[in-house]
Amino acid sequence: MTVQKKKGLGRGLDAIFGTDEAPLQSRPMSQMAEIAVGDITPNPTQPRTQFDEEALRELADSISQLGVIQPITVKRTDAGKYIIISGERRWRASQMAGITTLPAYIREVDDENLHAMALVENIQRQDLNAIEIALGMQRLIDECGLTQEAMAERVGKKRSTVSNYMRLLTLPAEVQLALKEGIISMGHAKAIATLDAENQMRALRRCIKKGLSVRQAEELARKLSAETPSAAAAADDEYPESYLRLIEQMERVFSENISIKRSKKGGGRIVIDFADDSEIEKFIDRFNTVK
Repeated sequence: MTVQKKKGLGRGLDAIFGTDEAPLQSRPMSQMAEIAVGDITPNPTQPRTQFDEEALRELADSISQLGVIQPITVKRTDAGKYIIISGERRWRASQMAGITTLPAYIREVDDENLHAMALVENIQRQDLNAIEIALGMQRLIDECGLTQEAMAERVGKKRSTVSNYMRLLTLPAEVQLALKEGIISMGHAKAIATLDAENQMRALRRCIKKGLSVRQAEELARKLSAETPSAAAAADDEYPESYLRLIEQMERVFSENISIKRSKKGGGRIVIDFADDSEIEKFIDRFNTVK
């Protein structure tokens, strides 16, 4: 059972609305109430697009036993209903748990500030993937008229961090999808983003096929950047399956930086990278353990 730790709304919301000093309960723009779950609807402009079902079930189990520890935040509509500003995950889990009412802070905000609050709150979540964060940042810039510098201040992130996220949106759709689905990490994507479009796809394929670490992806990006277009194309030729099986077997003993170079005449050579002389001793030890 996981007890949800209470979190504040974060520096970003405080920066927009100037609410550093007072807790939500004492702010004149908000009031606390117990609201029927059926009277609450998600924000139609909610930046978050994915909710992990297993995590929702875990939260629902916790809510069933302990109730909702952290109130959600909503805005009252003209029809007497409520739109979620923050806390849609708690609202969804409460529905799964069969809870009929939710504690909520009711904020009196206009549509523009409602949208900004939802965007900032989502950007600051820990369980978003990097693409969702980048898209949220882009929306905050486009729809709220902010510069990257102003947006960085709102969400409490460094300007360089914001630039790294925004750069992800320039990557090919295949790279973005791999990052969104957790096939590669933010570190892999940052390394791939330093390359031109053709090499980005080449690097993605190698990262996935060889299971490269972030450090190895960075080294691959440096190598691809230094190669001439003809050399890069030749290096990316599809090798026979037997070549890949050979590399997999050799990686059980040697480092993961192993490559096969083929010549036009049909021969070639196997290249094994190593960091220093001490790694040779490690190779010998592995020979003795691999069966």
